[in-house]
Amino acid sequence: MLKRLINSASFYPKPFLLLLTTALLLARPFALTQRMFGSSAPVKATERSASTFTPGSSLQQSDPLNSPYPVPWNWVMKTHAEVSQTVGSGIRHYRSPSLVSPDGEYAAYSRIQLQVQPELHRSRVSSVMFLENLKTGDLQVITASSPLANNPHKTNKDSQMPGVITMLIPVAWSPTGDRILGRQFEGLFSSSNVSDYAVIWDRQYNRTSTITPDSDPYTHAILLGWSQNYPGQVLFRTGNLGEEDWSMLAVNSEGKTFLATGDRPLIFGNLVNHAWAGPQVYR
Repeated sequence: MLKRLINSASFYPKPFLLLLTTALLLARPFALTQRMFGSSAPVKATERSASTFTPGSSLQQSDPLNSPYPVPWNWVMKTHAEVSQTVGSGIRHYRSPSLVSPDGEYAAYSRIQLQVQPELHRSRVSSVMFLENLKTGDLQVITASSPLANNPHKTNKDSQMPGVITMLIPVAWSPTGDRILGRQFEGLFSSSNVSDYAVIWDRQYNRTSTITPDSDPYTHAILLGWSQNYPGQVLFRTGNLGEEDWSMLAVNSEGKTFLATGDRPLIFGNLVNHAWAGPQVYR
């Protein structure tokens, strides 16, 4: 995946890249209003079915992968346009709503940082996901170990490349609140290769793992949620751009991948808005 990400910009002719990137990165997701950033309606802490990606659907999306758990892509593009056209460069931040565990003990939320350069392909997006103990107020940082992630525990020069996009957002708690599932969206500006990784934090062992399907070559993986048929495993939709037949796969915490025909994704947790006046707090 990393090799495809880094080499993709030179693989395609520039006019084709611009057209393809525009189609992919300026698209709109299926409606899942209660899970969108900025939604004001809390989500009940009960079992829910998650919307799924449909290959070949409309390209008018606001999430690059048409994910049922969209990253704040409209904010990224709008903020880049505003900053680059006024002051030229700068740093802006966005905080997501909080996803509260079913037992009410923890809340997870993300802070996304956009480093604006006048040219979009030189800008960078990074993020940190926080776990807050609602009883003590203690904060814990959750980071991915995917190819482009900026992990403070590991040296990763690729995460500092111009154009890198890494956004980690909370997606779902487990039914008992002992694990949380995050979506690590990763790619490069001016590239068609963007994909999802699943980040799982286990409360009992205080352990974080990053997984992605290990299957036949694919260009995109879309995180769907927890597996209904195999509790503890994570569902992905994988496929190649332009193809109609995409696979649904279940992946366990060790990365072992299984075909999941007939399965459906589930999500748990209570989504609540933060108390901030708006998504940006730092200038």
